[in-house]
Amino acid sequence: MSDVRYPEVEVQLAGEAGNACAILARVLHALRRAGASPEDQEAFAREATSGDYDHLLQTCTRWVSCT
Repeated sequence: MSDVRYPEVEVQLAGEAGNACAILARVLHALRRAGASPEDQEAFAREATSGDYDHLLQTCTRWVSCT
């Protein structure tokens, strides 16, 4: 069983290396398009921005399938 919260949501992060704002926006957009609740979107954003860049990437991989 996958530990990814939204495994059906695939987000390509290649090409966004070092750009935390672009990564955050890309994942939030994908969550919105997949029908994630506003509460889940807010929870993701809060968790993703609560640490450094590495924490952001780790959070993304817990919420969506990253390529």
